Amino acid sequence: MSGTPSRHVVVVGAGPAGLAAAHAAARAGARVTVLDSADVLGGQYWRHLPPTRPAAREHVLHHKWGTYRELVHALRAHPAVTVVPSAQVWSLERLDDGVRLNVLVGEPDAAGRAARTFKPDALVLAPGAHDRTLPFPGWQLPGVYSAGAAQALAKGERVAVGRRVVVAGAGPFLLPVASSLLRTGAAVVGVHEASGLGPLARGWLDRPWELLGAAGKAGELAGYVRELVRHRVPWRPGEAVVAAHGDGQVEAVTIARLDARWTPVPGTERQVEADAVAVSHGFTPRLELAVAAGCALTPARFVVVDDAQATSVPGVWAAGEITGIGGADAALAEGAVAGTAAAGGDLRSAGAARTARARDRSRGFAARIEAAHGIRGGWVRWLRDDTVVCRCEETTYGRLREVVDLTGSRETRSVKLTSRAGLGPCQARMCGRTLQELLDDGGSGAACGGPAPGVDRRPVVVPVRLGDLAALPAPSAAPLEPSLPTTSLSAASQPQET
Repeated sequence: MSGTPSRHVVVVGAGPAGLAAAHAAARAGARVTVLDSADVLGGQYWRHLPPTRPAAREHVLHHKWGTYRELVHALRAHPAVTVVPSAQVWSLERLDDGVRLNVLVGEPDAAGRAARTFKPDALVLAPGAHDRTLPFPGWQLPGVYSAGAAQALAKGERVAVGRRVVVAGAGPFLLPVASSLLRTGAAVVGVHEASGLGPLARGWLDRPWELLGAAGKAGELAGYVRELVRHRVPWRPGEAVVAAHGDGQVEAVTIARLDARWTPVPGTERQVEADAVAVSHGFTPRLELAVAAGCALTPARFVVVDDAQATSVPGVWAAGEITGIGGADAALAEGAVAGTAAAGGDLRSAGAARTARARDRSRGFAARIEAAHGIRGGWVRWLRDDTVVCRCEETTYGRLREVVDLTGSRETRSVKLTSRAGLGPCQARMCGRTLQELLDDGGSGAACGGPAPGVDRRPVVVPVRLGDLAALPAPSAAPLEPSLPTTSLSAASQPQET
């Protein structure tokens, strides 16, 4: 298929969706630039050791490693593809004739990063998602990690977050996290899934014939189960870590049974010794760029896309977890469709039609994950007044309730300004949706994982040093993307031979 000659497509994100989008766009005839904040490609799904110290058998540690290698080799060999690693898109501006991306290239904490500006013909957003972690007493203690952070250290550095680790939360992601920890030599004390057997069965077994096209997922699940059984790691549904304890470091956790609404069942609490906890209650899409571009969102706060993965903003496409948490298969298919469409390629071709059908089959997983593992409102009942809700500003649940009582307002902006919740360095990335739900809920236990208006709007997409901002040229003087020497895939971005 052939796209529009010399059409410049910028892809933000180099996980499964971004790599597939870049590959498809290049095949369709476009000039492609891939921007990613990491120094190696693969995103969180294919996070791996740097080329300076590669693993001897990397393929054993990743699913679809062959797909990753094929995509990266294809991009490396294509003369129209440029990859810019360590590139943080810190803001997006809407223009009359498209969008402009402002990018800083270099180590995230280093001074003097190079500024670049891109004004593409088409933009594909594939920034992925990050962990959603519900607060509980003691979650601010050293030793409490998001499950994504624990897996990143295990896969990207081969470092275990502790010797005895409890994995808890909700969702199928808990299983690969436990697997990654076991492979670093950590002892996984248990995997605790908040959803009980009833919701799990209803979510996953509804319309079972739709699962026939997901044999690969079943194989992955079976592999994780075998690994847990081999290491004698218990998997316990309907349970949660409701508190962490320790003097300056996690030393133990309290685990309780939950009812169908995730309310702790009195009298079921038990303490388990552990020096680390990896927790994830699902994922939050990284919507900052989509919000800045003006993309329409669903009530569940995902980007609205059509069958071509086009957003409501002309010239902007989206793929991967920001359109729905559906896993790597859905991300790969969505990325391929988005890249083809962004490049002006033919979506009616036989190959594009097959990809679209694969995408449609994979999308069902997002609905199943939400039905089986979606957050239920009873979790509010494990909070205490001294439970920290915003870890950056150390704002407690009791302080939030006090502010609401004193001001008579549940408006998010008012409560944030008065309590300081959500105003710390992470700019509410960790606590924003929790804060919104607590304010909507009013402590009734009815909070859920639904809409959280306004918590994803940030003028600066990622934290930026004030010195970097002060050194930026005026927008009219900012050079466009050829300002730095452009290179194809750098050696640091290339997969190593196994």
